[in-house]
Amino acid sequence: MPPKKRGPLQTVQRDTDVIKRKVDALVQQAAQPDASDCTEIFERCKELKRAVEEITKTLKKLSKADEPAPVGNYDQCKRDEEKRLLNLHERLQSLALQLQPQDEIAGPSSSQREQKSDEENSDEKDESSEEEEEEVHDDDDDDDDADSDDEDTDISQTATGQETVSYVALSAFTGEEEGDLGIQKGEVLKVLSKNKDGWWLAQNSNGQKGLVPKTFLKMYLNSQSSQKDSGRENEDEEESEEEQESDIKSSKTSNWNTVRKAVTEIDATDVLSAMGAIPPGFRPSNLSRHLEEGTSYRASHFIQPKLSQSQLSFQDLHMDPDTGKVHGRPSRVSLTLTLWSCRMIPSPGVGLQVLSRHVRLCAFNGTQVLSNIHTVRATYNFKSQKTWSFSPRMTGMLPCLLDGECFLRCDSESPDLGILFELGVTYIRNSTGERGDLSCGWAFLKLFDESGAPITLRTQELTIHGGTPFERDTDMDTTSTKRGYPTGVFQQMLLSRKMPKLVVKLKSVNSRSRVLLNLLPDTIVGSLSTVHLLATYRQILADALLLDRVTMCNADLICSSVLASFPDVVDQPDLMDAFRKSWTESESNLRRSDKRDINVLKQMFVSVYMASVFPLLSSAEMPTPCWADEEVESQRARIIYSPSQKISVETMLSSQCSHQAFDIAQVTYDLISRAQH
Repeated sequence: MPPKKRGPLQTVQRDTDVIKRKVDALVQQAAQPDASDCTEIFERCKELKRAVEEITKTLKKLSKADEPAPVGNYDQCKRDEEKRLLNLHERLQSLALQLQPQDEIAGPSSSQREQKSDEENSDEKDESSEEEEEEVHDDDDDDDDADSDDEDTDISQTATGQETVSYVALSAFTGEEEGDLGIQKGEVLKVLSKNKDGWWLAQNSNGQKGLVPKTFLKMYLNSQSSQKDSGRENEDEEESEEEQESDIKSSKTSNWNTVRKAVTEIDATDVLSAMGAIPPGFRPSNLSRHLEEGTSYRASHFIQPKLSQSQLSFQDLHMDPDTGKVHGRPSRVSLTLTLWSCRMIPSPGVGLQVLSRHVRLCAFNGTQVLSNIHTVRATYNFKSQKTWSFSPRMTGMLPCLLDGECFLRCDSESPDLGILFELGVTYIRNSTGERGDLSCGWAFLKLFDESGAPITLRTQELTIHGGTPFERDTDMDTTSTKRGYPTGVFQQMLLSRKMPKLVVKLKSVNSRSRVLLNLLPDTIVGSLSTVHLLATYRQILADALLLDRVTMCNADLICSSVLASFPDVVDQPDLMDAFRKSWTESESNLRRSDKRDINVLKQMFVSVYMASVFPLLSSAEMPTPCWADEEVESQRARIIYSPSQKISVETMLSSQCSHQAFDIAQVTYDLISRAQH
């Protein structure tokens, strides 16, 4: 078997180890009292210094693309090697000063001191000129001669008095191809042109130009220096020189403060993107953040009745006086959809452990979320790692969390109304144990055309975009479009097959489902398998709010455990599955005529709910739901479905059963706090 080929970074590490052993031996030899030949040791010290400098130059030229195989945490390993080489260089420098001959230890001559002072002055001038160039930003992208240094200075002189714009590098980027510009973290750059493919032409303080991905840059404004420069024109030469020195100092401070602020504001996604653990198009999940903020974007909020403008009646809950049932209300959009599959979805790197792959969907008008956020978990096949599927085949009842059959109702009059799909993953970092939610991309399906007519309900193949819905022209992987889009038909066909896609099938609602959907609120999204339970709950809610109250102005607490606790169950898919299972078993024992009797269904709803689900909410053994936590989910499933641990109202009253402390909110319905305003 041939020996394993070493990578460039591994070779540098091996050479550094050899140099370190030689330095240790040389230091021990110089520390011995009988070391007579100091000249030989001094020459060996200079040779080792040159070797360290050569290895350092070689290390700085290395990039991650030079490695024959993937290297975990490459940037950190490279920084560690730089620190080791710097430490060796300092040790050799101190040893050389100890071994330096006496004639060389003497101070430099006057001419040498003058030459050194001239060099220091020139260096200071160069640094000040570079800082002044960094403070000024060229806002004229149409200037064809921006590459020349003379015209750059002219532009910088005419730009005084205006607010300058600069860009700070959020993380280090090493150019992988010819034409790329390598940047360091915190470096200030000038952007000369912005391409739609995500690669911008930038220039650093040394005048070097190249392509940089825009995800590595952050813009900031520096108006203090421009205001001070504009007031500098009307003053005397002596005062202008003094103010120029003070401006240079203040610009150094302001630039450093801006860079420090930009660096400290980097979130976990920027760190993971810089490490190469996630593709450039990944972002923090916006819809997950909405769900964590409270119940405003949950189904438990949208299932509640909505008060009218007068706050004295309900806008979406009316009773039919002839039948005694809830009056059905058609909505502007009422449809069912099926999530088929997602393909060519990039996977996170090896540093992350994926806990869940899912799709979140909601009604969206281009600027804000209009409905609750519904989540469908995807199944993952290791043989096809870039393909997600939904509604897996299994024996028994399909959990609503895995069910790709969904419904959507929305009464918004916005012409841009549509469905927003966000592909996301819940991950945990292997190194730190930190959890988070990432957006793998998004897709938007507009439900109305330019004339305001509804689109045709058919199978849609939606392109997945990177970034967020508020970003434009962000690709999932910028390397595919860095050099422009292909122009040939065959190349475009190949590229389209590699683009991330979401396949969704829109369907019209059948007559039976339409009757049930019209009983629901005007705006809500959910699983199609739970429609009959939600419709029955709305009927019970209408009886309590419209029939049983003495007057419509009465806002007293309503004693009903079903009305008070069922909205909390709607947000817990495993409890909804347990309720569906018990409901199906009880419904199978009904006669055909009883299945159409709303009074019988309401009584069965209350009895089944109180016997199967309500005791679980008050159980002390039931852990609090935690998204994508396998241990918590398995423990909850064991309590819900285990016959030996089955909890009922009778067992809760026994002394052997432990339950949570009594809370009046579990048995009373507060209309004022629960209704939508």
